[in-house]
Amino acid sequence: MSAPERQISTSVLVIGTGGSGLRAAIELAEAGVAVTAVGKRPKSDAHTSLAAGGINAALGTMDADDSWQQHAADTIKESYFLANPHTVEIVTSGAAQGIDDLERYGMPFAREDDGRISQRFFGAHKYRRTAFAGDYTGLEIQRTLINRAAQLDIPILDTVYITRLLVNDNVVFGAYGFDLDDGTRYLIHADAVILAAGGHNRIWRRTSSRRDENTGDSFRLAVEAGARLRDPELVQFHPSGIIEPENAAGTLISEAARGEGGILRNGLGERFMQNYDPERLELSTRDRVALACYTEIKEGRGTPNGGVWLDVSHLPRETIMTRLPRVYQTMLELQMLDITKQPIEIAPTAHYSMGGVWVRSDDHSTEVDGLYAIGEASSGLHGANRLGGNSLIELLVFGRIVGQAAAAYSAALPAQVRSAAAVAEARAEIDALLAASGDENVRALQRAIRDTMTEFAGVVRDEDGLTRGLAELDAIEARMADIGVHPDVAGYHDLAHAFDLKSAALAARATLEAALERRETRGAHNRSDYPEIDPELQVNLVWSPTTGVVREAIPPIPAEIAALIEEVSVAGKLVE
Repeated sequence: MSAPERQISTSVLVIGTGGSGLRAAIELAEAGVAVTAVGKRPKSDAHTSLAAGGINAALGTMDADDSWQQHAADTIKESYFLANPHTVEIVTSGAAQGIDDLERYGMPFAREDDGRISQRFFGAHKYRRTAFAGDYTGLEIQRTLINRAAQLDIPILDTVYITRLLVNDNVVFGAYGFDLDDGTRYLIHADAVILAAGGHNRIWRRTSSRRDENTGDSFRLAVEAGARLRDPELVQFHPSGIIEPENAAGTLISEAARGEGGILRNGLGERFMQNYDPERLELSTRDRVALACYTEIKEGRGTPNGGVWLDVSHLPRETIMTRLPRVYQTMLELQMLDITKQPIEIAPTAHYSMGGVWVRSDDHSTEVDGLYAIGEASSGLHGANRLGGNSLIELLVFGRIVGQAAAAYSAALPAQVRSAAAVAEARAEIDALLAASGDENVRALQRAIRDTMTEFAGVVRDEDGLTRGLAELDAIEARMADIGVHPDVAGYHDLAHAFDLKSAALAARATLEAALERRETRGAHNRSDYPEIDPELQVNLVWSPTTGVVREAIPPIPAEIAALIEEVSVAGKLVE
């Protein structure tokens, strides 16, 4: 054998150590089920830790009239009716328990003087239902879950990169991968596998994801195992990502900057939101502000670096220092920019994968027996526009449910049938890449995919651009056959990047093909050649390499929830 190989056996393997993966692992460990979690980046630095705004649950601590049914109605409306009503019902009705679980683990929520959990407005919610911990909510949730996992002695492998799920006759029996530091191979046998490895928004040039995360790994692992993707074209673009420096492009400037009174101006110095939403101006919805910024840039009214200006310098210095401390600190560190005196150059940035792996709504199982997907890797909750604060509660609700489902599946499995051929194929895939000595640079090809997606599948799309994007992707995939992989003294990260590249190419193809099929404008999906909503396309688009794109009907909305769907007043508050 070309490299040392460690074999591990566990009842359930969790791939990804962000919020959803850890919550599922905790559920399993608390039930006494053997579980192992693996991640390609340190658990303390998972993407969940970047989530700032808050976590939604109809607790009624501030507004007694709130209910999970109203939360469900708001979520379905904001999804432009593409969310699965059953998924929405499970998340919203289970949200209070999700918050209770966090409290049980020691989460330090912001509280009112009488001890109630504080809740604030988040865009398009009828009531105050967003619980929070400063503007570090995701970081506190991640810390809380890590602490609980440590109490339970859950084995977590921080530097293991999973390259392939092991499947025999459409039944998963584990996964294969390698250690990023020393190249040791890992053969992990498991009765069930939970995929919690994030989305695909790193395949755009400007993104709120950092290097080497959200590269579409969940999508590739699932599809190669025999699963399908749902709504990969539905990607949320955040209006305000910074442009420079290049290695930090896409880093978010919190929407709190607009909420506190920040003004958007184009390269000519004009305040342009009055042309797009004269009533709400900068407090408009995330998709509308992103579209406005994109349009100003595209029509030649952008800044020198192809952005727009976000200006808070007219606000009192005290307001900036107390209400926007992270924004102030970030811009000082990254650009030596003093936001109390100068505007910030921003542009729309890929932020969240609203689609993902096709899962059943009740237990997030996939079409591969024993394989589950949760968090940003999954689909069904957000539709064409994610409601701010819903992604964090989704992690907790489905982390618990999927943990229980995987435990039950493992317990009922009469035998674990393995396949030597599947393991040999996984080993050979790594061997082939390590032997690759072609002229193509992996990083350059990753950049080419990001440029292609930014150019042809960004905030606004059209038939011609998407078709050209697919042609460029064909050319990039042809070049991928000639890559060179060079592990070095720093480890096997170059090998990981080669797998990231495979994932990015598959995620890009799914996104382009589904975006081509969705010939309408709905939520975050803007088609300049089809500017209206098409009632015929109130469906989910399900993709696989073998079937292409097929349409899937969405279940009816329960009457008690449908009756509560209404326009939510947004007077004086940020809509996202």
